[in-house]
Amino acid sequence: MNPEYTQQEFDSAKSRSPLPLRCKQCSTIFKRPKSQIQKVTAGSGLLSLDFCSSECMGKAYDTTQETNCHKCNKLFYRTKKQINSSPHLFCSRSCSASWNNSHKKYGTRRSKLEKWLEPKLTSKYPLLKFDFNKTDSINAELDIYCVTLKLAFELNGIFHYEPIFGEDKLARTASNDKTKFQSCLKAGIELCIIDVSHMKYFKDHTAEPFLDIITNIIDQKLATYQPISKDGLGDSE
Repeated sequence: MNPEYTQQEFDSAKSRSPLPLRCKQCSTIFKRPKSQIQKVTAGSGLLSLDFCSSECMGKAYDTTQETNCHKCNKLFYRTKKQINSSPHLFCSRSCSASWNNSHKKYGTRRSKLEKWLEPKLTSKYPLLKFDFNKTDSINAELDIYCVTLKLAFELNGIFHYEPIFGEDKLARTASNDKTKFQSCLKAGIELCIIDVSHMKYFKDHTAEPFLDIITNIIDQKLATYQPISKDGLGDSE
């Protein structure tokens, strides 16, 4: 509170007499009754007489700053605390998810089926190199990628086929799936899509059929697999 009155003026004023104060935000002179000033001075109540209006109070406590979205470069506002606490800020959940999916090294939302398949495959094929939920190859996550055979598998659940979270979300998922397929094509990776949407609950016996599908494809690939030698030609006898 910034008084613009003298002690003598305060002492001589009646309880309802307005006394001048200076707004801490805009420096405007405004007046409030002596009784209110006495309550604030005594520390009673929640009243504040630092500002001439709620608008000035809002501006004074507004700690937001303009910043750029790390994905699309759009200008938006965040608090100083948010800006200082994170090196990457996004204007929307869509931008956040898109950037994180293209920059993370490992998947963060692995299904029980994916976790169950990893030790099964690495144990059955100890000489093959596998990556699980990595983004290194096409700058997008592949559920299972056999690097040795350039063979990838995507385990698509119900969210890839039905609008559980709305038509817009389903359309974005379909677009991402198409982009991922095209990226694999450009990188010379064979991508196999496996529909797991009917698997409502994970059990070993319900997961076995998907393991069989994957191992059958790998075995067929191995039957015609010819390692590439250093000179870029297949091994010859």
